Amino acid sequence: MKKLINSPESVVADALRGMAAAHPGLRVEPEEGVVTRAADSARPAGRVAVLSGGGSGHEPLHAGFVGRGMLAAAVAGPVFTSPVPDTIARATRAVDTGAGVLHVVKNYTGDILNFTMAAEDCEDEGVKVEQVVVDDDVAVARTANGPGRRGTGATLFVEKIAGALAEEGAPLAEVAAVARKVNAHARSYGVALTSCTTPAKGSPNFSLGEDEIELGIGIHGEPGRERRKVMTAAQTAGAMLDAILDDLPEADGAPVILLVNGLGGTPPVELYIMRAEVQRVLDERGITVARSLVGSYVTSLDMAGCTLTLCRADDELLRLWDAPVDTPALRWGC
Repeated sequence: MKKLINSPESVVADALRGMAAAHPGLRVEPEEGVVTRAADSARPAGRVAVLSGGGSGHEPLHAGFVGRGMLAAAVAGPVFTSPVPDTIARATRAVDTGAGVLHVVKNYTGDILNFTMAAEDCEDEGVKVEQVVVDDDVAVARTANGPGRRGTGATLFVEKIAGALAEEGAPLAEVAAVARKVNAHARSYGVALTSCTTPAKGSPNFSLGEDEIELGIGIHGEPGRERRKVMTAAQTAGAMLDAILDDLPEADGAPVILLVNGLGGTPPVELYIMRAEVQRVLDERGITVARSLVGSYVTSLDMAGCTLTLCRADDELLRLWDAPVDTPALRWGC
């Protein structure tokens, strides 16, 4: 394993120290894994706070989205491991200004358990907490039992749009409602060309042949739907969009917000090739792309591959997407 680290045990704290040095607009607690906005005046009293978090290794998600118009706080656990309830609860109390806190939680068992325990502790102390679970990954079938669909790229959409509404001063119930609306209208699908290598393990999480790709992969390297021989970008985009569009709710011809997301080991040139192929397929199907984002935003360490996320968007969601945002990883309108 060749990585620019000091030790596997210090990866998250060391990275957060670097984030603190690079972004003085953030208040960072490296050992605790808590990132908040530095200026107390950044969030007036009585304004809802949006908080998210989870295991590290998906950067810039979530800490890179802390700032005006998006998250009030992020809590980072160890690589691919949920932060503990006590830390989540402490961060929740720290950003509450009296209007309550929205927890945006990806649908993984550890995250759900720990964020739920933290929310219960906070509510016992008088802090209002709403939880919205992101479960956009169509590679996992919906079943009556089991953990359900994984939370992936739509997490960015939920955090951006809910954060914008919170910034406007909307009450907690409305902020939670728009977050659930985004999740309900968003679908994602991922493809891996290689495995990722976690610092603690020091070797790839799974193996792929030189001529193989994994369709429907999870962002922790969970197994996908199927393994195929390497395809062209056009064929790959077509297969991914087939899976997404078969499951994406119709909304009277509503346009979509599109995310073409790298998983950490994919160069921009390949992501833009995928963006072109996605556009071709959507044009053929009469689907309008109203907004799009291309880059590595919800990663899986050094995995090569990408995810696609589509969200059916009405005027409200487009307005909130366009609202100013000023974070380390996402910035416009400022």
